[in-house]
Amino acid sequence: MHVERSTGERSSKETALAAVYDEYYDKIARYILVRIGDRAEAEDLAGEVFLKALQSLDSYKERGIPMQAWLFKIAHNLVVDYLRKASKRKTVPIDTVQIVTEEDPQTIVETRMELARVARALDQLTPTQRQVIELRFFGELTSEEAGRILNKSSGAVREMQSAAIRQLRKLLCEES
Repeated sequence: MHVERSTGERSSKETALAAVYDEYYDKIARYILVRIGDRAEAEDLAGEVFLKALQSLDSYKERGIPMQAWLFKIAHNLVVDYLRKASKRKTVPIDTVQIVTEEDPQTIVETRMELARVARALDQLTPTQRQVIELRFFGELTSEEAGRILNKSSGAVREMQSAAIRQLRKLLCEES
């Protein structure tokens, strides 16, 4: 027999989710954008993170893990699913996409080249190092928040971040 949760408990969870939405939507969208490379899709997936969270709110229990860590885990799972499905779809190389802007074409080309260079270097990091960089710099999480998501201490996250940055510098210098 299913026992209904009190409306007060659900209401307080909904209030907490709404507060977390205001603070973390942009961070989650950036985290997803770095992983999939498509702004519109990243925004759609970020919205889906909060929809899934709302649908699963009754099953959420804090257990020492804050709601934002739970949301980033949902985001990670959605990205994995998205990338799995995307690998089965035909894609258009980013180099062939035309961006209409009033910026200087040389600046656009240089920016694209630099982004491609950084993306190649990120791909050479270990999956955990890459995830730390994505959470810390693109998701703008603290080392404590990233640690909760990765089930690591904040000190371990800072160590992995430091190692990842050293490796990125080395890779970027070698490519220059």
